[in-house]
Amino acid sequence: MPLLVMKFGGTSVADLDRIKNAAAKVQREVDRGYDVIVIVSAMSGRTNELVGWVEQTSPLFDAREYDAVVSSGENVTAGLMALTLQEMGVPARSWQGWQVPINTTAAHSAARFVDIPRANLDQKFGEGFKVAVVAGFQGLAPDGRITTLGRGGSDTTAVAFAAAFEAERCDIYTDVDGVYTTDPRISTKARKLKKIAFEEMLELASLGAKVLQTRSVELAMRYKVRLRVLSSFEDTDENSGTLVCDEDEIMESKVVNGVAYSREEAKITLVTVEDRPGISAAIFQPLADAGVNVDMIVQNISEKDYDDHPGSVTDMTFSVPINQVERAKKAMEEAKVSGEIAYDELVVDTDVAKVSVVGIGMRSHTGVAATMFKALAAENINIKVIATSEIKISVLIDRKYMELAVQALHDAFGLEAA
Repeated sequence: MPLLVMKFGGTSVADLDRIKNAAAKVQREVDRGYDVIVIVSAMSGRTNELVGWVEQTSPLFDAREYDAVVSSGENVTAGLMALTLQEMGVPARSWQGWQVPINTTAAHSAARFVDIPRANLDQKFGEGFKVAVVAGFQGLAPDGRITTLGRGGSDTTAVAFAAAFEAERCDIYTDVDGVYTTDPRISTKARKLKKIAFEEMLELASLGAKVLQTRSVELAMRYKVRLRVLSSFEDTDENSGTLVCDEDEIMESKVVNGVAYSREEAKITLVTVEDRPGISAAIFQPLADAGVNVDMIVQNISEKDYDDHPGSVTDMTFSVPINQVERAKKAMEEAKVSGEIAYDELVVDTDVAKVSVVGIGMRSHTGVAATMFKALAAENINIKVIATSEIKISVLIDRKYMELAVQALHDAFGLEAA
């Protein structure tokens, strides 16, 4: 039988009525002739509650027991979904990660998939079961302990099952009805996209769009798993939502397909750093060792023979998530004390935001940067840092102008006609 994977997030299964609503969508696909693997998250708010209990019980908790506790939310949802489907007359059963088994690495709370053997689920489908309801977010370590995949792990679970079982498609049901050209809460002109390429979705997810988890898009792109983002709260058909697919499936893409943003950014500048071979490694290795996620990097042109700095010196600027500023400062101060690097001043600006335009059409069109910069200049928005890739241009600006910048760029690239 053809097979579908359907994933329901926490808001989609927040209570028994919503579980019934999700089960009705599953039943509809069974009636169309599909076998279905359903991946479920914990009921909305449950994972946070479980994490809170762990932290109250043991501030320096054993990561293995943490995973045992926080994974239980998905187990409850899977059982309730299977019971609901059975009441509807659909042959279904629930599966926990260890029962499949979903084999992962032993990195508790941040595990990665190793493999998903098909034999157990294939046997049950062969016996007449139409639906396998699998608890997302969890797996089995080599030592037999339960693991979890990190926040958003149920999306990744769904894509991994779609790849392992060669599913026709992986449908991600959530509280939005697709992928938009930008956040509709910021721009009323935002439009839902019918299709978007894997690479564009990956960029948007990594830049702050929260529709899909970044790891799930990476996995889908690697294994060519067609994803469809749909609303759990609307009637849907085969034309609903947004299809995330290979670029070859898109006849003609706009130059820019989306505008993304992130408020949680900070800019750090090391003033008057010695400009010599190896200085970048000396700066960014301590940051990497400290687990700081560096994004945009700018090195100024060297200045020769400062009064207090004979030879060549420069300024080094980079952006980090705002919640990693203290970690970054500590890493730089320790590197300075140890003599690995020298600088006059460390300047932190926590009042910035990142705004980005994304589109695979950039590969074959010129003038995208000029259009972007002119649109920002027309609104008197100053650019602090610029970073580019083949299909993305990002700028760091004052946070107070973020929404204005998003709206201006959405208009400048004509995305209301998407």
